[in-house]
Amino acid sequence: MLKREIAVVVSNANKNVSVFETIDAIYSAGFRSVFIQWYNREWRPTQEEQLRYVRQKGLDVIFAHLGYQNINDLWLDTVDGDELVNRYKNDIHICKENHIPMVVMHLTGKNGAPGYNEIGLKRLQEIADYAEALGIKVALENTKDKGYLDYVIENIKNDNIGICFDSGHYHVHFDDDLDFVKFKDRIFAIHLHDNDKSDDLHLIPFDGTIDWIKIIKELKCCNYKGPITMELCYRHKYLEMSIDDFYKKGYVIGEKIKEMFEAE
Repeated sequence: MLKREIAVVVSNANKNVSVFETIDAIYSAGFRSVFIQWYNREWRPTQEEQLRYVRQKGLDVIFAHLGYQNINDLWLDTVDGDELVNRYKNDIHICKENHIPMVVMHLTGKNGAPGYNEIGLKRLQEIADYAEALGIKVALENTKDKGYLDYVIENIKNDNIGICFDSGHYHVHFDDDLDFVKFKDRIFAIHLHDNDKSDDLHLIPFDGTIDWIKIIKELKCCNYKGPITMELCYRHKYLEMSIDDFYKKGYVIGEKIKEMFEAE
């Protein structure tokens, strides 16, 4: 039987704690795999310092979530759109140097995305081909706007590019509507978290209104065989518990989801 890892994001959006305290709590809770946020922001500690600390703790980095600043430029015939390609290629090169096997990308920003088009498709083809040459997989998220993911997966000529299924976006933005059959064997990564449809809250699974039985069934039918990867954020009601207890709860829920995947 496949042994699945249980992984979690090293979140820079956690409240009232440093990112090093976040990493310590993740490790203490039992996680041995994480994904990192490589957003090119002026964080303290920096993303490079975070990566070094993750590695010092002996945590495996399963992928890097790349930044999405000005991502809508991807679809515009502008110099800024071309520069965005260079930024992503540089990030992918850094991942190669640091032995990170996959990157996750958004396709649109939160608001005002241009329509999907051949300009953006050509740029994504260039990014995908560059990543393939370096042996890095690219997983595209089902972000806020429908249609983009379908368009790219249907038209891009590279099997090295797949999707990162985000349960929170699926629930709050897609109203639980996604053609999973279309993405069979193309789900490279997952972001599991919950919400109540009021916002993208990044709750621990089962703390919101997502139908987890349905999601796990769909992922199994798509032949997803990767880690149980959660994208959790320590804020709001969770501040009533300690950061250690938050990640301990997250790990227990990860084990529960793992059992659900393994059930016949």
